[in-house]
Amino acid sequence: MRIGDVAHRAGVTVKAVRYYESLGLVVPDRLANGYRDYDEHDVRVIGEIKALNRLGIPVEDTRPFLDCLAAGRPYADDCPASLAGYRAAIDDLTRRIDALTARRAALTAHLHEAAHRNSSVPPGDPMHDFATLPAGLPVPEDDGACDTLPGQALPPLELPGTDGRSVRLDALGTGRSVIYVYPLTGRPGTDLPEGWNAIPGARGCTPESCGFRDHHEELTAAGAARVFGLSGQDTAYQREMAERLRLPFAVLSDPGLRLADELRLPTFEAGGRRLFRRLTLVVRDGLVEHVFYPVFPPDRHAGQVLDWLRRHPRRESASRG
Repeated sequence: MRIGDVAHRAGVTVKAVRYYESLGLVVPDRLANGYRDYDEHDVRVIGEIKALNRLGIPVEDTRPFLDCLAAGRPYADDCPASLAGYRAAIDDLTRRIDALTARRAALTAHLHEAAHRNSSVPPGDPMHDFATLPAGLPVPEDDGACDTLPGQALPPLELPGTDGRSVRLDALGTGRSVIYVYPLTGRPGTDLPEGWNAIPGARGCTPESCGFRDHHEELTAAGAARVFGLSGQDTAYQREMAERLRLPFAVLSDPGLRLADELRLPTFEAGGRRLFRRLTLVVRDGLVEHVFYPVFPPDRHAGQVLDWLRRHPRRESASRG
């Protein structure tokens, strides 16, 4: 068969076939008129070269496998030399992975160093100082989006948490649970969505989380059996935030905003993403007992929740006697 036919049969280009020939890996017969004549064995050889190259074995290193075929073995890797070729390719990949891992570690170190420098800028910097609220943020208005939430049961959603466990929202257990829902937290080395500060109620997720961290013991003493953060960011992103801020509670991930769909929670669009509006649910025995919405300012919100818990102590059932 002609070179175009063998290339088509093997699923490669004519240029590739000529390259294999230049390396002596494919040796077609020659007709009396000087034209190359390829047969089924050549198709098989070219197919093996292509398959091995897709595994990461360079074309130049496929010779032991082709020699195995030429020796009459049914498979190109039936020979000891072929197995040695696999091992050499694996060793080469290991070296490359190690080099890339080292480069990744160096890049990560540079990122953290740069982020640390940026985190030391004066308070109020709109791009990097996520722990401080800039002045003049727009105040969100109560649009009534959460008026029907009290008394509703939480849906049977199971969400992953930063502590490695999943939480079933309709099975939180007895007592009160506080779930503060927020749009997204900023991260060193990552900019906030464009126009973030101009969106009422958007800015302030990091200081809000820090507030719940700092008041955590008081919240539990005031009757909150559990405290959770919740956003649409993925668990890996949230875990970095929770570790960096040293949060003593789990943050739940709901990337699909299923809770918003189930309870018709208010959302908004920013940076091409649909995000939760900031609100806090006080859940008691599976039902929404109270809703904080809108939440402002977020850096003082944990204190607001604490005051509410203290003013509304849970009445326990009468003791037996």
